[in-house]
Amino acid sequence: MAVTVVTGSASGIGAAVCEQLERAGHRVISIDRQNADIVADLSSATGRRAAVEAALAACGGTLDGLVCCAGLGPTAPSSSVIVGVNFFGMTDLVDGLQGALTRGIKPAITLIGSVASVHPGMDRLPMVAAMLANDEPAALAQADAMAMPQAAYAGSKYAVTVFARRKAVELGPQGIRINVVAPGAVETPLLDASRADARFGEAIRNFVAPIGRNSVPAEIANVVLFLQSEQASFVHGTVIFVDGGMDAMSRTDRY
Repeated sequence: MAVTVVTGSASGIGAAVCEQLERAGHRVISIDRQNADIVADLSSATGRRAAVEAALAACGGTLDGLVCCAGLGPTAPSSSVIVGVNFFGMTDLVDGLQGALTRGIKPAITLIGSVASVHPGMDRLPMVAAMLANDEPAALAQADAMAMPQAAYAGSKYAVTVFARRKAVELGPQGIRINVVAPGAVETPLLDASRADARFGEAIRNFVAPIGRNSVPAEIANVVLFLQSEQASFVHGTVIFVDGGMDAMSRTDRY
C-alpha cells in the first residue's frame, strides 16, 4: 500500500485529494491546522519542523508520495503569512521528507500552484528572489513591506513553481518525480473568502474562464491522482494548468 502525505487536507482541494488517494488504495497521512492526522501550523518554521517529524514517525521513515495543497489567498491576515504557508510550507515539507521519499516505491510529489503564478512581473519581485534563496526572514519582511496580498499570493505560487522545476533536476536521479498543478478558480472556502472581500471580490467574480465556469475540487484532485500514479511515470518537472482555459486566455501566444 502506497503511503502519501497530504497537506491542507481538511478542506477544498486537499480533502478531495485525500478522498481520491484513499479510494485508489493509498494510506494517507493528513496534515492541517485541524481535523487531520497531524495538526500543524505550516506558516512557521517551528510548525513545519513539527509536521515533518510527525510525518516521518507516522510513515516509519519510508514514504511513497507527497501532495502539498495547503495554501492561503489574498484575504489572509498578512502578506507574510501567505508567503510562509504557500512557499515555505511546501518547500520545507519537500526538503524535510525527501529522504523518506528516496526509500519509497516509485515516489512522486505534486505541489498545488496557481494560474496566478504567470502574472507578469512576478519573476522580478525582491520578495520572490528571497524565497528562491531560501531566505525566509527577508521574504516575509519584503512581503509585509509591499502590503500587496495579491502579489504575495501570485509571487509565492510563481516561486514554488520555480522551486519545483529546479528541484526536478536534483530529484530525478533519485527516482523521485515532482510536478505542479496550477488551478484556476476552484469552488473552495478560499475562493468564497476572496469573492466576499470588498477589495478583490468584484474582479474575481468577473474573471470567468473560457470554459464558462469555475472548477470543483474533485476536478483538480483527478489530475493530482494521475500525477501520483504510475500512469504519469515519465511526467517530471512540469506544470499542468487545470484552469478552464484561463492561462490560454491571458497568454495566448506564450506557453
